[in-house]
Order: sequence, then structure tokens, then C-alpha cells
Amino acid sequence: MKIATWNVNSLKVRLPHVLDWLAQTGTDVLCLQETKLTDDKFPVAALTEAGYEVAFSGQPTYNGVAILTKRDTVGAPTEVLIGNPQFEDEQKRLISAQVAGIRVICAYFPNGQSVDSDKYQYKLRWLDALISWLRPQLQADAAPLALLGDFNIAPDDRDVHDPQAWADQVLCSEPERQRFEMLQSMGLIDAFRLFEQPEKSYSWWDYRQMAFRRNKGLRIDHVMVSSALRDRVSACSIDREPRKREQPSDHAPVIAQID
Repeated sequence: MKIATWNVNSLKVRLPHVLDWLAQTGTDVLCLQETKLTDDKFPVAALTEAGYEVAFSGQPTYNGVAILTKRDTVGAPTEVLIGNPQFEDEQKRLISAQVAGIRVICAYFPNGQSVDSDKYQYKLRWLDALISWLRPQLQADAAPLALLGDFNIAPDDRDVHDPQAWADQVLCSEPERQRFEMLQSMGLIDAFRLFEQPEKSYSWWDYRQMAFRRNKGLRIDHVMVSSALRDRVSACSIDREPRKREQPSDHAPVIAQID
């Protein structure tokens, strides 16, 4: 099955893009971030008509996450959990569900704003709580698990168009990268790095200064899989096509094929 993540930066604005992309790619599981919709405004009817079941958690203007599952191939998400039981948070950043035998976790990691801000400290606390929550789930005998989303972390300098300019900045700071490494040390694998990839592969580009045309981006959207899934991942790529559309999200989808 195809499993993907996409920060759509407003589902209200980007819904036609999402529907077209799902129809073109046949993706079975899509994790969305920054839906920016209250639950009563979530486009359940349009997605149902397109053949998808939905689980979502939203709020106006900011944040919001959702898991879409293709009805005919993987069925509806079950055992839906909103948020992290170990971290009380008003911001809607996390939703997880059981899908086709895999625990799928859709996450919108905090941005952090700047390394000297309170929001950065919140980001580190949020990450520490996520790590604490995931650790027991990633034990050797645990069920297959996939963590997808906008991590707001570029794991290393390969994932940054200008490493010197971004050095010690938010998204690329050492404490953030250390926590990404902790996720890996617990058994989560960066699916994108399982395969040879083109140089300068990014998933986010600023709207300003023609960043996309100049490929001045960062790879901050990720699909991570547990060791139980590693051998089932046969491909992982970034789909730049939706970023070329009119009024695009500033992020591109990341897709993994799980056999």
C-alpha cells in the first residue's frame, strides 16, 4: 500500500489539490497536517465521495491533523487516539489510528519559531514527551508502526539547501537533530534514506524569493517506520508536482510504498 504525509497548509484552500492528488496516485493512507479547520468544518462528505474514510482533530487558523484511508483497500481507521496521553496540549498536533495492521501516527511537530523563544522550549518538551510515549510502543515485539508528518526538523546537512546559513537555526539546531536521532535509536527508520535519492531533495520551500524555483528548500516532512516494517518498504519519494500548482501548499507530499 501507499502511505503518505502532506502538510497542506489549510485543507479548505487545498481540498481540490488533495482530491486530485488522491485520484491520481491512488494513495491508501494519507496523513495531513495544518488542516486549520474546526471539526465541524472538516470536508467529510467530499472525502467520503472520493472513497476515503477519515479521522481528524482540528482547530481554527492553526494546526489540525487528519488520517485519510482508502475504503476499498485498507478500510476505516480504528482505535483512533487524539493527542499524546503523556502531554497535555491544547494544540491539535497528533492523531493515531490502527490501519491495515499498522499503527499510523500523524504528527505536526511544533515549529519552534527561533532558538531563543518560548516556542522553541515548547517544541523540545513536545518532542521529549513524544519520545517517551513512543518508546514502549517500539519494543521488539510491538506491532508495526509508522510515524508520519511535518517534523519541522531537517535531520542533517543533506536536508538543507544552505547548511551554513541554517546552522544552529530553528529546524536545524543540534537539540532538535539530537531528538530526531533519539527516534532513530529507539528503532524508527527514516524511510526516505533507505534508498538512493537525488541530491538536494527537499519537501518544503518558502513562498518568498522564488525559493521553489531555485530549489532553496529543506527536507522536514518524513515517513519513519519501525523495524517490523523496514523490510516491507520498497520505495520512498517526495512528489514535487503539487508544489507546482497555483496556490500550492509550501510543502510537498512524501510517499512510501509498503508491500
